[in-house]
Amino acid sequence: MSQVLIGKSAPHFTAKAVIGNSIHDDFSLSSFIGKYVVLFFYPLDFTFVCPTELHAFQEKLPEFTQRNAVVIGCSVDSCFSHLAWLSTPKCKGGIEGIHYPIISDINKNISRAYHVLKEEEGISFRGLYLIDRQGTIRHQLINDLPIGRSVDEVLRTLDAVIFHDNNGEVCPANWKAGDKSMKPTTEGLQDYFK
Repeated sequence: MSQVLIGKSAPHFTAKAVIGNSIHDDFSLSSFIGKYVVLFFYPLDFTFVCPTELHAFQEKLPEFTQRNAVVIGCSVDSCFSHLAWLSTPKCKGGIEGIHYPIISDINKNISRAYHVLKEEEGISFRGLYLIDRQGTIRHQLINDLPIGRSVDEVLRTLDAVIFHDNNGEVCPANWKAGDKSMKPTTEGLQDYFK
């Protein structure tokens, strides 16, 4: 099932998505060329780990915006389920207050294209893809259903992608924005360890 998509063009899709309180019939990934995209999949609406992740992305949304990045969620639920969940308060397990798009992958084609569909259950694993401004996948992460993701780590990885794009230098282990980077050469490595 799993396939590495790093370095490949992100599989294109046009689908229904909920943004705020309205359904958009022709939400297209290609409309975000020129921006970084954080595309994440989650198993189902009205579950347990999922709302914690969606709210965690919302809390950090201004930080993604500052980096010229958009956040997009996706599950196999219908747009009507998304709307109902968006109308449910956070204190009751809902996602009221989420402002980024949530895609309806009810036919499961997007989950299949990104190799995150758990076929026997018909739901998506917790897949996450960082897509660059040209539409190329630069990072992918797939967690099992019970394991929530770290939004701070997504931001750190996005910073590394942006830094490399802008400077050509590489980011060593545990690198964070502002830390020392290195030239991708033997001399660069030696200088890094000095």
